[in-house]
Amino acid sequence: MKKLDAESPETKSADIISGNVEVLKSLFPDAITEGKIDFEVLKVLLGGAVDGREEKYGLNWHGKRRARQIALTPSTGTLLPCPTESVDWDTTHNLMIEGDNLEVLKLLQKSYAGKLKLIYIDPPYNTGKDFVYPDDFRNNIKNYLELTAQVESDRKISSNTEASGRFHTDWLNMMLPRLRLARSLLREDGIIAVSIDDAEIANLRSVLSEVFGIENFVANITWEKGRKNDAKLFSAGHEYLVIFAKSLSSLRDAGVIWREEKPGAREIWEKYLELRMQHQTDERAIERDLQQWYSDLPKGHPSKKWSRYKRVDRNGPWRDRDISWPGGGGPKYEIIHPITKLPCAIPEAGWRFSNRRG
Repeated sequence: MKKLDAESPETKSADIISGNVEVLKSLFPDAITEGKIDFEVLKVLLGGAVDGREEKYGLNWHGKRRARQIALTPSTGTLLPCPTESVDWDTTHNLMIEGDNLEVLKLLQKSYAGKLKLIYIDPPYNTGKDFVYPDDFRNNIKNYLELTAQVESDRKISSNTEASGRFHTDWLNMMLPRLRLARSLLREDGIIAVSIDDAEIANLRSVLSEVFGIENFVANITWEKGRKNDAKLFSAGHEYLVIFAKSLSSLRDAGVIWREEKPGAREIWEKYLELRMQHQTDERAIERDLQQWYSDLPKGHPSKKWSRYKRVDRNGPWRDRDISWPGGGGPKYEIIHPITKLPCAIPEAGWRFSNRRG
């Protein structure tokens, strides 16, 4: 027989309040936020009158106003040079700062506000295991960690667990002032890239849209992390990189285009411009000479693999649409060209559709 003690569940009465909350959660999940009942939402769900005067679009949470103020609070820290721990101290053009990121972001404002072209942030992903802390740095960091019960005998003991009741709130209060300070460091043509996973990507997008303006959203990039995946339902071995510009219109005005240059592409464009100057508006002549240029290229030339870009218009070279069977093995039959009346070349993978008529 199991021995009971004061901590055994069997010795305690039922937690009626928790049970009631669980029942409400199953019936009205919209009314439960971070384990607590939103009575205004519950009233509406039960048919109560709706007061729309206070409603507005946006992400709100407890402590948001205070988080905004934290970004404006002056830093109490100081940056100290460490020549003995540095490499090429007298000649280096690089700077590495070790310290709390909120304090460092504040200290950088004086010298670097409006001067940075790129900021990359890899914040805690808020998985329930990484550490999220309140922002108060009136004490030195060691004393601060001890006072807030985050360390014990120099060992970190706290984390932002899902059972905290403020799981997303704590993370958002940590992120908001840092993102606001980061924005003020960027140039007008600067961008910020933030790594994140599924746990907080929705909240991150909302906060970045508020700080930078939704009109300055650039991209939400998915990248394969290549880690071992033990997901029970879907295999999601990827993370995200959310990118915002300080001013997307400034980037557009400057003609900024982010893309990887393909080997051989520059030579094709230069040849097109040369032929455009030579033949002016005669695009058939440009296409003819461009195709001949492709044919004359030596074997292995990087531009040769782009030879399907043989059509031209006022925007430059372009390729015929690939209408072949996906994966190969498609049907093959003769199609007569409507103008030349000659058989069209059959794609290597065959036509995309059979010649049967429904």
